Amino acid sequence: MEGVSMANMSLGSGSSPQPVAPTEKSLAIAPGLGLPLQVFFSLVMATILLVALAGNVVVCLMVYQRSAMRSAINILLANLAFADMMLAIFNMPFALVTVMTTTWIFGNTFCRLSAMLFWLFVIEGGAILLIISIDRFLIIVQKQDKLSPQKAKLLIVITWVLSSVFSSPLAVGSPRLQIPPRAPQCVFGYSADPGYHAYVLILMLVFFFIPFLVMLYTFMGILNTIRHNAIRIHSHPDSMCLSQASKLGLLSLQKPFQMNIDMSFKTRAFTTILILFSIFTVCWAPFTTYSLVTTFSFGFYHKDSFFQISTWLLWLCYLKSALNPLIYYWRIKKFRDIKYSQSEREKMKNRPELPELQVPACGHCFFQFPKVHCLSNI
Repeated sequence: MEGVSMANMSLGSGSSPQPVAPTEKSLAIAPGLGLPLQVFFSLVMATILLVALAGNVVVCLMVYQRSAMRSAINILLANLAFADMMLAIFNMPFALVTVMTTTWIFGNTFCRLSAMLFWLFVIEGGAILLIISIDRFLIIVQKQDKLSPQKAKLLIVITWVLSSVFSSPLAVGSPRLQIPPRAPQCVFGYSADPGYHAYVLILMLVFFFIPFLVMLYTFMGILNTIRHNAIRIHSHPDSMCLSQASKLGLLSLQKPFQMNIDMSFKTRAFTTILILFSIFTVCWAPFTTYSLVTTFSFGFYHKDSFFQISTWLLWLCYLKSALNPLIYYWRIKKFRDIKYSQSEREKMKNRPELPELQVPACGHCFFQFPKVHCLSNI
C-alpha cells in the first residue's frame, strides 16, 4: 500500500505545496495502534508475508524448471507470482516493522524507493491479470487461440516497461514525497496541488479502474457465451451426437472431439481467472477508494484513526499475494501433479512394458491376452 504522502499545508495558499519533514510534534499527534491491534496486525502480516513468499517462489520454480509447464498461460501466471514475490520481499517486511513500531524508521530516500517498487509490482500484477482475461475472451468468445509462449514473454516485457514508466516518477520525487508519520507505509496523502491530483488519478486509472472495467466486460462476454452454449445443448436430446453438436457451433468441424476437450479445458481455466479477478477486486477496491479519498480530503487524512484504517487496508492488499499461489494449487491440476517425487518417477520408468499387440488385418477383433484374434479366424 505504498504511494506518497504530502505534507500538511495551509489550505488558503495558492502556491505549490511543499513537503515538510515530520517533527516530534507531528509524530506525537499521529495516533498509532493499541497493543492488542499491534500484536494482531503483526501476526497477520507475518503470516501473509511467509505464505506469499514461499507460495510464489514455488510457483516460479515449477514453471522455470519444467518445460512441460511453460505454456502461455503458465508463463503469465509465473510472472504474476514473481511480481507478488517481489512485493513480499521489498515491501511487506518494512510495513511489518512499521506496524510493530508505529513509526517509519527507514528514511526519506527508501520511502521514495519503496513507493516506486510497490506501484511497479502492483501495476504489473494488474496488467498480467488483464492480459489473461483478454486471452480467455478471445479463446471462448471469439474462438481465437493466438497467444503463444513467445508472445506471452513479449507481452511480459512490455508490461514491465509500462509499469516502470508509471511508477518511476515516485522514486525521483515527482510528485515530491516525505516520510509518512500517519501510515505504516508511504501512502498518498492530502494535497491541494492539481498536478499531484492528476498523477494519483492517472495511477488509479491505470492500476485499477481501466483493468477492472475491461476484465468485467470480458468476463460478462464469456459467461454469456457459456450460458448460451449450455442452453443450446440442453434444448437437444441427451443422445445428441458429435455431428449435431458441431452444427450448433460448439465444436470444430475439422476436429470436433479434440476441440471439445480443448474448449472444456479453456473454460475451466476461465473459472480460475474469474476467481483471481474476484480476489483482485475485493482486496484492491477498498485501497483504491482510500487512496483517492486521502488525496482529496484534508479531514480524512487527519482523522485520529487514519493509521489504523491504513493498516487494515494494507494487510487486505497484501492478502491477495498470499492467496494467489493457493488458488493455483487448488485450481490448476499441473501444479498439483508436480508433487510426485523423483523416486516415484523412477519406479514408473522401471515398470516392465506390456507386450506389444499385433492386430490382424480384419474388421472384427477381440482381445485375448497376449494376442488379438479376428472373429473370422476362430
